[in-house]
Amino acid sequence: MELVAETNDRGPESPLAIRGMTVFYDQKPAIFSVDATFRAGAMTAIIGPNGAGKSTLLKAALGLVTPLSGSATVFGAPLDEMRDRIAYVPQRASVDWDFPARVRDVVAMGLYGSLGLLGRFSGLHKRRVMECLTRVGMEDFADRQIGQLSGGQQQRVFLARALAQDADLYLLDEPFAGVDAATERAIIDVLKGLRDDGKTVVAVHHDLTTVRDYFDEVFLLNVRKISEGPVAEAFTEAALDKAYGGRLAMAEIDPAAANG
Repeated sequence: MELVAETNDRGPESPLAIRGMTVFYDQKPAIFSVDATFRAGAMTAIIGPNGAGKSTLLKAALGLVTPLSGSATVFGAPLDEMRDRIAYVPQRASVDWDFPARVRDVVAMGLYGSLGLLGRFSGLHKRRVMECLTRVGMEDFADRQIGQLSGGQQQRVFLARALAQDADLYLLDEPFAGVDAATERAIIDVLKGLRDDGKTVVAVHHDLTTVRDYFDEVFLLNVRKISEGPVAEAFTEAALDKAYGGRLAMAEIDPAAANG
């Protein structure tokens, strides 16, 4: 029986609702018959052990991998009708950092949806790019080649590109992986600011020790859904034992929550 915590405000027009999603890689299930409903105006962490299917779940929802079965809706509508309301930050390791582009050009890519194919890049758009870089502390690097930046700086730039989209739903795949402590703090501050502005943030996350500090809700996954809901209800010792096979000590993750 699944350990599932539910809230009563997850309606059919959720920012992201996934139903029956199954993806196979090499004849093995990466995710199997997964249902997920992410709450509006909240920060949700998708957590689980390595190989649990966390990134696959996001990619399948975005149409970046083809599911064997299942579907996803965004604000109650098909994905293709709502792409302008979504901003996606992929894993840093999946990006070709040798591509010859300046920082400001990468951030400007987030504006292409509003510009259109033949739209002109105006002074207003240039100011928007610099505003987004300032929010992530990268305004002084606007003319630097993206490949010359550190890993943490690159991640900040990709977050700035997502900010430029002015989306309603932000999906991030391991945004804190391989970054320094200062970058992690800068990123979480920006994401909490988005949440406070009524945006919805969903992030694949691997550091269980920061879940309670960073997120409002969790979606715990190990190929199948394990639990879902507010951190206090879904991030429990029982759920973690089921996901990680009893290999974790809850007191080591969060002593205050050791009573489950």
